Amino acid sequence: MTSDSVDRDEVLAEWVKGLLATVEDRLLVAAQARTDFVSEVARHITRAGGKRFRPMLVALAAGIGRDLGREVSDEEVVRAALVVELTHVASLYHDDVMDSAELRRAAPSANALYGNSVAIMVGDFLFSRASSIVATLGTEYVAVQAETFARLVQGQIAELLGPQHLDPVSHHLAVVADKTGSLIATSARFGGMVAGLGEAELEALTLYGEEIGVVFQLSDDLIDIISDQTGKTPGTDLREGVKTLATLTLSASTDPADAELRDLVSRPLAESEVAVALPRLRSHRVIEETRAEIVRRAWVARSYLDALPDGAAKRGLAELCETVVTRSS
Repeated sequence: MTSDSVDRDEVLAEWVKGLLATVEDRLLVAAQARTDFVSEVARHITRAGGKRFRPMLVALAAGIGRDLGREVSDEEVVRAALVVELTHVASLYHDDVMDSAELRRAAPSANALYGNSVAIMVGDFLFSRASSIVATLGTEYVAVQAETFARLVQGQIAELLGPQHLDPVSHHLAVVADKTGSLIATSARFGGMVAGLGEAELEALTLYGEEIGVVFQLSDDLIDIISDQTGKTPGTDLREGVKTLATLTLSASTDPADAELRDLVSRPLAESEVAVALPRLRSHRVIEETRAEIVRRAWVARSYLDALPDGAAKRGLAELCETVVTRSS
């Protein structure tokens, strides 16, 4: 990489950092309601922080326009980033109710503090805020957001219904694509739309975003098993009986030696059972199989970037593929 490329990468990084700081401030403004109580609940998850992966992806994709010498509106990037992050945060309120979750980002969940009905309605309130902001960007953005919301809902319903007569692993991957991949795909597409890219480039960004979104979720799920260094208590999915790619792969095993562990991961576990299951899972071949699938999908995501113009933004998007892989290595 040339020194000029390094300079451009640093300029992009500073630009993205500044935009994300603005988004952080504006999220709290967007969560302001007419009453102090609704504002308090609406800001509960937002104040807890988060990776802000979706706003970052909006900004990186919008950076392609800057690499092409176009003038990219910081305000439009911020609005697009607010739309996807508000949608994401709103979905967390609903997810926690449906999962009967007691914690969110190491703090009591909104439903645990304020009750299920309040949490659901505040999630709806945040969805409405996202809708108000996306309307200022134009009808094309509204259409994309509406389709994304439809996928989020259908993914949640599919997860509730279970695989029915489908292969459990295929069903799980389809749910992940709808619940996580769709909004991350929209994040990348929104950034490209703000940058004024053509349909071929927007489609490449959308495909990239969906694939990297699936990788992001699979990586998160794997980290829940293998890592003690994330600040989160490992084995949360095991305690709650949440199926992940690793446990579903294990459940499909016909090896008699896997029978006891297979039974353990088939149901929610008590704390003493988690202490037994975690080390056994960590040394099981399904961990490497899951990691291999994460790597494979990350390379698929990266291949979609071939259709995009070279520059700092494209390098940043490619680097994300490596980041989501190394975090679960």
